[in-house]
Amino acid sequence: MFRSLFGSPSAVAPVGPGPLNIKSITAPDLNERIQNGEKLLLVDVRTTPEYAHDGHIAGSRLLPLNMLPRRAGELPKDAAIICICRSGNRSQAACEQLAGLGYEDVTNLVGGMFAWQRAGLPVER
Repeated sequence: MFRSLFGSPSAVAPVGPGPLNIKSITAPDLNERIQNGEKLLLVDVRTTPEYAHDGHIAGSRLLPLNMLPRRAGELPKDAAIICICRSGNRSQAACEQLAGLGYEDVTNLVGGMFAWQRAGLPVER
């Protein structure tokens, strides 16, 4: 019955960029890219209290998700943008919004700040 509803396992879409060409990155991989000096625009889409009190990645820019539609024009379209939130859900929504607005190089931090902190990576407060 499961196969009749959902198809065979081979019918599952491969992991990778979706229809809007949104990529994903793990916390250790993002940290490596930062340490290698890659020019990345880190956009944290959490609320101001989350950003300030829960900590954030050094060099990240706060742009809460609810402000993104009005302020997306502040972000350069030719930048490699990494969206960050607490768990990876809001940042995925931010990536989708940006891709819908014509941003071509948007990446979601999988697991968000939870994954960053679990990996023992540095957090600024």
